[in-house]
Amino acid sequence: MEITPDNKLKRLEVVGDKILIKPKNHSGKTNSGLFLPPTVTEKEEVRSGHVVKVGPGYPLPNPVEDEPWKGTEEKVKYMPLQAEEGDVAIYLQRHAIEIQYEGVKYVIVPQSSILMLERSEDLF
Repeated sequence: MEITPDNKLKRLEVVGDKILIKPKNHSGKTNSGLFLPPTVTEKEEVRSGHVVKVGPGYPLPNPVEDEPWKGTEEKVKYMPLQAEEGDVAIYLQRHAIEIQYEGVKYVIVPQSSILMLERSEDLF
C-alpha cells in the first residue's frame, strides 16, 4: 500500500485517553464565534484545534471470576472518549505534548485537558 497525504495518519494509533489534535492559529476566537477573553487565554493558555485521531478510551477492569474452570478472556474493554474525529476541541496548552509528524505540527492531550468540544452536526 502506498502512503499518500490522505492515508498517512492511518498508520498512527493513539493510545488510552489521549487525543491527537491539529492546532489552529491562536486568535482568541473560534470559527463559530466563541470568544476566548485574553484573561483566560493568558492565564490558562487555552488553545483550540481539530481532533484528528482519538484513542480507544479508558481501560475497564475485567470482572473477577470465582470459577477457575472458566477460561479467562484477555480482550480489554474500553470506556470510549467524548471526543470524535472532526470535532473542534478547546484544550489547556499546559497539558499538551507537541509533536511534529511528516512536517505537520500536532499536539497530544489527555481527555481531562479538553474543556469543550464543538461538533458540526446537530446534537438534538
